[in-house]
Amino acid sequence: MALKLTSIRDSSIIRKFSVLFFVMSILPFLVVTFLLIRSNNSDTINISHGVLIRIIFLIGIGSMIGFFSMRSSIKKIQELSRKTRGSLGGGISVLGEVKDDESEITQLAKTFNEITKNLEENIKRLEASKRTIQDVLTKLAAGISNSKNIDTFLELIIEVTTNALDAKTGALMLVDDAKQELYIKASAGIGSVFSSLRLKIGEEGPGWAAKNKKPLLVPDVNKTGERSGEDPFAPPLLCAPMLYKDKIVGVLAVAGKIIPGNFQEDELIIISNLATQTAVAVENERLNIDAEKTYLETISALAMAVEARDLYSRGHSDRVADYSVKIAKELGLDQDFIKSLKDAALLHDVGKIGISDDILRKPTFLNEDEARVMRGHPVIGEGIVKPIRSLSRLCSIIRYHHESLDGTGYPDGLKGDEIPMGARILSIADSFDAMTTDRPYRKGLSFSEAKEELKKYSGIRYDPKTTEIFINLV
Repeated sequence: MALKLTSIRDSSIIRKFSVLFFVMSILPFLVVTFLLIRSNNSDTINISHGVLIRIIFLIGIGSMIGFFSMRSSIKKIQELSRKTRGSLGGGISVLGEVKDDESEITQLAKTFNEITKNLEENIKRLEASKRTIQDVLTKLAAGISNSKNIDTFLELIIEVTTNALDAKTGALMLVDDAKQELYIKASAGIGSVFSSLRLKIGEEGPGWAAKNKKPLLVPDVNKTGERSGEDPFAPPLLCAPMLYKDKIVGVLAVAGKIIPGNFQEDELIIISNLATQTAVAVENERLNIDAEKTYLETISALAMAVEARDLYSRGHSDRVADYSVKIAKELGLDQDFIKSLKDAALLHDVGKIGISDDILRKPTFLNEDEARVMRGHPVIGEGIVKPIRSLSRLCSIIRYHHESLDGTGYPDGLKGDEIPMGARILSIADSFDAMTTDRPYRKGLSFSEAKEELKKYSGIRYDPKTTEIFINLV
């Protein structure tokens, strides 16, 4: 078996040490042992002068080789220590305190101890970032599922974006096409004094991003963390254009850092992607609003068409709406409820568009089959308004405005408190106007006679409290 000799230059430190220890220590020991054996237990060692010189020379050469090789390894350790301290010293404050008289091993130990600490801190920061991202996603998911309108969703977007990027302020600005300006739609950390702030497209960071349709990162050159005055867009600043099919919809911007420093390129990518998705949401909302506006106009036209088909019901919806609003105000109900009640009153008979003229305009009393068809108009009306998101609040009022307190009403035979308040109010207003309006088959009652009818069926068909209030109003 051949013995393979290799260089120890690139070997591990432990192998180098083993070889050098053999050369510097074991080899001389073996030489001395050999000489002792040669002495043959005599008091003198018989060795020639030349042999002695060669032995001393070999030992010296071995010691020199061992010394310089060991010195070279130690210098490499020193160089590694210096390089490590030089590359990491800016981020590890303790390394600046290393004393010159400390051993390299001590210095390396301190260096790697600090590296370990920094790794632990980085792990903690990564875990915190993960929790932040999870929190952001949770809030956004909740916002998407719970937001009743785009305004609530946009406020949520800017709030979680500002928090996730550790920014001091955030603003979601939309474009006013008529004035070619940006206005704040939702904000976080911005005082009320800036709530009406408007920027010309091209002005300041957000205006530049809108004009050029490019994201913008402006660092804080002072790196002090101090804001210049009360400017909500003072650096460090991130701006991302909200683009929809290359059309500028608005700008998403965050500024300032809670912890002094600057925003990074990866954060610019994050906010740019978010701005694009938000632009899609905003534009979809605009399209929905336009579609709903068109649909509402169509429904209103249908309601007018119903009254146009029946000469005796012209003005009926307007009068019922007026009565209903008066009752609601007297009950002290809030403005949103009154608005919904008025809209429902104006559209409560829109379902009659699905009733044939033979029944709708019949000059005599309806028979049982015809009456059953007529009783279906609240359900038809609900089906007409239901597709409109903004009118979904009207569905229950329209569907149940012919229900009676005793359960004899239609279409579902609800009783008492099962009937929504809006439907109870509308029921009284609708019945009163129907009783006081002339029909082909009967003359309309006087207000006094109609009031007596309401009193007669109070607590049976009509809500007693609402009935009493209405009678005192008319």
